[in-house]
Amino acid sequence: MKYLPIDSQLFIDNRERFVKELKPNSLAIFNSNDIMPTNADGVMPFRQNNDLFYLCGVDQEETVLVIYPDAKDENHREMLFVKETSDEIAIWEGAKLTHEQAFGVSGIKAVHWVSDSDAHLKALVKECDTVYLNKNIHSRATMDVETRDDRFAKEFKEKNPGIAIENAAEIMHKLRAVKSDIEIAQMQTACDITEKGFRRILKFIKPGVMEYEIEAELSHEFLRNRATGFAYSSIIASGFDACVLHYVDNNKECKDGEVILMDFGAEYANYASDMTRSVPVSGKFTQRQRDVYNAVLRVMRGAYPLLTIGKLIKDYHAEVGLLMEEELIGLGLLNADEVKKQDKENPLYKKYFMHGTSHFLGLDVHDVGNFDWPIQAGNVFTCEPGIYIREENLGIRLENDLLITENGVIDLMGNIPIEAGEIEELMNS
Repeated sequence: MKYLPIDSQLFIDNRERFVKELKPNSLAIFNSNDIMPTNADGVMPFRQNNDLFYLCGVDQEETVLVIYPDAKDENHREMLFVKETSDEIAIWEGAKLTHEQAFGVSGIKAVHWVSDSDAHLKALVKECDTVYLNKNIHSRATMDVETRDDRFAKEFKEKNPGIAIENAAEIMHKLRAVKSDIEIAQMQTACDITEKGFRRILKFIKPGVMEYEIEAELSHEFLRNRATGFAYSSIIASGFDACVLHYVDNNKECKDGEVILMDFGAEYANYASDMTRSVPVSGKFTQRQRDVYNAVLRVMRGAYPLLTIGKLIKDYHAEVGLLMEEELIGLGLLNADEVKKQDKENPLYKKYFMHGTSHFLGLDVHDVGNFDWPIQAGNVFTCEPGIYIREENLGIRLENDLLITENGVIDLMGNIPIEAGEIEELMNS
């Protein structure tokens, strides 16, 4: 892995929190992700299952984690099964974790080869009353591809038809939504790398540059700072394409007079950052562009104090909508009298600001968590208002990552330039 070692205390603490949520005499089983094929003998870069990573920190394929806190034998209370290394694997792929190295990463003493997992599980299942299996239940997840967890669950249920099954993912959503200090440190590093990328491209952007060239500059800066790469498919959208919310072609020329919307973030130690900035290709905003930009910035800053402990996200989004209404009226895009008469279920501002303001952030960009839960300390949310005026070929969005604390929000991207004047100054320096 490119990232520096993570203190194993993170994973020890995470398992302790997980155990407290289990029913008595329960066994929990987590599987790593697969290495996914492309074509012929090609494969995609490996990306670990985030729930397994959260609980043990092992970042390689063919890993199984077993947690059984009430096991009679204390050596069975935490068990980690990893892929057996060999001289041949070391030559062709690089050596896999030894038992000692897996213990160093995870803090789990009982480490075995994955080939022994079936025999151990067969014995343990006879002792327990309930088995927790894992599944991706994210609200935005598409289930077209069967995961290793899915295959394991199907086979396990066929072999053990009488056993009580619970979904571990419901617990994981609850736990992962609240970040620890060690997690925040990883996310801060991801944000700091994102800042370095942004400062690099401000000096690079000019009329005639291709969107993919900007993406390449970011990739260079991310990788040289130990990031895995982009935390998600970057959006480098100039002109009209800034109004396309998930534009990822990044293949057009940036032209004089346009604003370019860039939504990107570095991934570090499997933790995501997520930032958006909108800058003038020429290095200077027109007056109209600046007016819209500053309107979005005011909404963003007005949203920060609204992210308060105990509030529901849906209520927060409604409050941000009121801020946006005021700005859109000021820009001449909405009529105040029509706003007063609008259908409250379909507010007029949605024509120009059609997405939510915030989402959970962590090991996933759209991290696990439930919008029906009240906001709590330790949550990390994005804040990303935007105004998209298709008839003017102008789309502006701004986005930072915010940690919720007992004393208000901490902006993890507070050092990244965002004022229009500062952006112009850096682009022309």
